[in-house]
Amino acid sequence: CQVIVHDVNELTEKLFPIVEAMQKHFSAGSGTYYSDSIFFLSVAMHRIMPKEITRIIQVDLDLKYKTNIRDLFDEFDNFPEGAVIGIAREMQPVYRHTFWQYRRENPQTKVGEPPPDGLPGFNSGVLLLNLAAMRQSKLYNQLLEPTVVQKLTEKYHFKGHLGDQDFFTMVGMEHPELFHVLDCTWNRQLCTWWRDHGYSEVFDQYFQCEGEVKIYHGNCNTPIPED
Repeated sequence: CQVIVHDVNELTEKLFPIVEAMQKHFSAGSGTYYSDSIFFLSVAMHRIMPKEITRIIQVDLDLKYKTNIRDLFDEFDNFPEGAVIGIAREMQPVYRHTFWQYRRENPQTKVGEPPPDGLPGFNSGVLLLNLAAMRQSKLYNQLLEPTVVQKLTEKYHFKGHLGDQDFFTMVGMEHPELFHVLDCTWNRQLCTWWRDHGYSEVFDQYFQCEGEVKIYHGNCNTPIPED
């Protein structure tokens, strides 16, 4: 077993020029803080990791595993042609809220609507990054360009604060073919913040998840059930 430790400052130094432009659209701070770049690591991982690393699973710390993480690696084999990232849907109506203006102007849109037919956005707590595919995808790399990011944020009237998750969500509205959607059981989010903040009527349409949970995600400091 080989363990390689990466220096956060070194990573940030490489990341900053690539993601600087998107930070102002998807960061909690009002400016573009150098340290915030680390929240966009997954977006540009293919540009930073050595070429011999072709696949990475990136996960949040607030997770509890109910199965072997090795089984998650098998999901890479299910990527459709052209997909570069595996990610589960967001399980709260956060993007119903964020895209309110776009939704108002486009009443028939699926943007922000609940599954199975809607586009509720993504949650980046569990990410499968096919670095080889990310490197090869002309489309994906074009989407990292500042002018393209700017254009999309204008189209969707998008202002977020969740880092990489916001970028993937916005890109997924425009180019869903870049993503392999993981089953909710691989990222069973437990946060219910939006239930109590104006969305109680529709909340369960986003929050329901059938099947045996493989990974619990205690997001927004939610306690994870004991065995």
